[in-house]
This record gives sequence, structure tokens and C-alpha cells, in this order.
Amino acid sequence: MKKNISKKLAKRKRKIAKRVKTRNWPARSKPMLASGNVQYDVDGRHQGISCGGIGNIHQLAIRTGLIDETNERLSLFKRHLPYHESDHILNIAFNYMTGGNRLQDLELLRNDEGYLNALGAEKIPDPTTAGDFLRRFDQDDIVELMEAKNAVRTKVWQKQPASFRKLATINIDGTLSPTCGQCKEGMDISYDGQWGYHPLVVSLHQTREPLYIVNRPGNAPSHLGSAKWIDKSLDLVGKHFEKVELRGDTDFSLTEHFDRWDERCTFIFGVDAMANLVKMANEIDPTDWTPLEKERKYSVKTQPRQKPENVKQQVVRRRKFKKIETAAEHVCHFVYRPGKCKKTYRMIVLRKTLKVVRGSMNLFDDVRYFFYITNDWRRSIEESIHFYRNRCDHENDIDQLKNGVPALAATSDTLLSNWAFMVIASLAWDFKAWYGLLLSYRPLGKSIMRMEFKRFLNSFIRIPCLIIRTGRRIVYRFVGYNDHLKHVIKFSETVKSFSFQ
Repeated sequence: MKKNISKKLAKRKRKIAKRVKTRNWPARSKPMLASGNVQYDVDGRHQGISCGGIGNIHQLAIRTGLIDETNERLSLFKRHLPYHESDHILNIAFNYMTGGNRLQDLELLRNDEGYLNALGAEKIPDPTTAGDFLRRFDQDDIVELMEAKNAVRTKVWQKQPASFRKLATINIDGTLSPTCGQCKEGMDISYDGQWGYHPLVVSLHQTREPLYIVNRPGNAPSHLGSAKWIDKSLDLVGKHFEKVELRGDTDFSLTEHFDRWDERCTFIFGVDAMANLVKMANEIDPTDWTPLEKERKYSVKTQPRQKPENVKQQVVRRRKFKKIETAAEHVCHFVYRPGKCKKTYRMIVLRKTLKVVRGSMNLFDDVRYFFYITNDWRRSIEESIHFYRNRCDHENDIDQLKNGVPALAATSDTLLSNWAFMVIASLAWDFKAWYGLLLSYRPLGKSIMRMEFKRFLNSFIRIPCLIIRTGRRIVYRFVGYNDHLKHVIKFSETVKSFSFQ
């Protein structure tokens, strides 16, 4: 970073720190928010944008080869008049990187001269043209687009230290994408009465990247067609990571594939409490059960804070609602061979002792069994269950894809066009992950990968700046400031120094 830029950033930091510094204010006779006489004017010389960090995202797409990769793999146009496939893809992804919520927000961007100048574009597609582009995809094109993204993400993985490539954990789950539309081809009614789609999401836990997103009708079971995409995910990460782990809930306990997956990865899946398994659990000697200790989320480094009163539980007790409480948890394991397998696996049993209460009165006790099947014999039973429960973090990733980006919306009118939209819009979430992976400051990079999408936009993208075109350069001159501005500038220098070949 240039010295004069560092000095300007330090000066701005001192000025804002001085203004927000805690002080003993005297009593004020007027409100703090008093802007006075406001006048509006129009600058006829300069153009500004509110999303100054978009330049880094565009450079990231160029330097990683994403633009060339998509143009080589996709042939949706006979002639490019005037847009290429990558122009449409980045146009939709950048719409969400700049805070858009739907395709109609493209209309605001295409009428923003500063935004067009920032991307070096004469014009960008309007919402109608973007919708037409989504309807050009068939299933093979969508798969090619996902493979193009995966080819780029592997280049980013290769830039990481060796410790990063030691372990990859693959999460798999389905989620409902409801819609109020009535004319969307491929939509159906789900188990809970919602109309829409049921996309499948396969993601990498370490970076929170969605490796594959597959759109399906709303009535499709979670496991429908999932084995194919699990195999493709194993192919992808198996080439770049030393060890691969796979986990999913009971819907993905596909026993006919266990023997094949056993040779490729370590897996753990939930298993339905079938009658034969419950019978085997009841026959376990009582002395073989061991108590399961609750995993601590964090350790208190200072003094523990006093917990606030649980208002919800007070209402439940006062109004004598029926409630189920966990009294104790015990674990055990035994060897088990599913009917469709030739190998034996480790079946872990969790026995929950439950208390059913109404108000302050204990009605009766109940015992329920939960089963988990795995080919991992090295972990302890407690470690295996805690590892499985950490799978719930995948729900946060899916929630960000649904409500943060939002990439899982049914914005088009067919099953395939909505699938194409999901893959393209999720590229905005991929950009965030790659942004964090490529930062040289590891703690900051990891925090970016864990960061909510809205916070990432507010910290690294939504920074006001002037756009100045001089000669062969496009200059982003920041006029806004936040504490992450220095990292935004350093990232620009970092991504230019990398060679993604």
C-alpha cells in the first residue's frame, strides 16, 4: 500500500475515533440530529457509486479465470450481440453483491453511469434480458456452469497453506424454497403444504462454499438423486484434500452406497429408529451405557455473566403448558451390517431420558433412541456425536443462501431456469468465500468466511467512492470510510499479485 494512502487512512481513523470518543457531554438545549439548511445540487463532472468494493470482486472474477472458464464451457448464444455468457452471469451475481434483492433491481444498476464506468461497460442487460438468459439453460449447461465454478474454486484452494488441504468436510441437506406463484413449471406441494421447490445443497464446511446446488420439485424427498452429487463432490475434493469426511441426516443414509463411500471417505449419517435397532438397543447391558457430556461452546476468559431470567419458561410454567425436558443422555455402540451392505459398520446409539412435565408437575418419564452409522472407528463415541451435531451449522449456510444473498428464490418460471438462477446467484456467496481465502491475514480471512452476507457487504462492498476514468485506468477514489477500508485496498493489491494458472 502506498504511504500517502496509509497516511490518509490513519488520519480518517483518528478523526472518527475523536468524534465517537466517550466524553461527559453538558446538557444540550437542542437535539443532536440538527442538519440545518439542506440544499441539493447535481455534480456534472464526477460519477460516484455506493458500492466501491465491487471493483475487487470484478478483479477477482478476471484474475481467477472465472470469465474465461464460463465462456469456454457455455455456448448459449450463436452470436454475442453484444453480451457474452459471462456478462450475464456476472451481471446477475453483481446485482446481489451490491445489495439487490431481485432481478428487477438490475434496472437501477443499468441506469447508474458511475456503476457502468466502474465495470468498464457501455451497458448491462436489463431484467427482462436476464430472465431470457436464464431460460436458455438446459440441465447439461447448468452442470457445466457448476463445474466452471468448481474449477475456479480449486485454483483458490491451491493458494492456501498445506494445513488447509488436510481435511475437507462435506455437508449435504435439502431445503424448501416456497413461492407464491401459480405458473412456475416444476413446482409442487411439499410435505408441510408449501408450494415451491426443494433444492439440494452440498457444501464444504471449512469454507462454507456450495459445491453443488440442485433444484427439484417441492414434493421430492431430500435424498432424491443425492448419491450422484455426493459422488461428484467426493471427486472434486478428493483430488485436493488429504482426508474427506461426509455427514448428513437420516434422509441421506443410503445404505446401498456405503461400501463404495467407505473406500473414499469417512462418513456419519443419522439412521431412523427402526424396530430392529430399538430392540438391539434395549438388549444392551445397562453397565455398557456411558453418560454424554454436553459440549461447551466456549470458555469464559473473564468472569461469567449473570444469565437473564428465562421469561419464556416462566410463561410455560405459569400457564401449565406440556413440555418435554432432557433429563440425561447416555451413549453406546455396536457393530451393525445394513441389509444392502457387504461390510459391517459402527452403529452409535444415543439414549435420551426425557421428562414430560406440565407446569411444575412431572407427568411421566420417557426414553427415546437416536442412531448414527459411521465407518469411523477412531473417534470416541462422544466425539462422533459432537461431530454429527456440528452438521447443524450447515443450516446457517443454507439460511444465508436463502435470505442473505438470496440465491434459492424461485425468481424465474421453470424448474431449469430457477436452477440456473440458484447456481448463478450463489456465485455472490462464493465470491465472499474466495475473498476471505485470499486475504493474507488468516484470522480476518476466516472471519469473512464465517461472516453473514449482509455484514460482508456493509464492511467490504458498500463503501462510497468516486469513479474516475483516466487513460487506461479506472480509479476508485474512496470518499467513505470504515475500519475495513485498508483491507479492501490491500486485497486489490493481493489479487493482482496472484497467478491462477
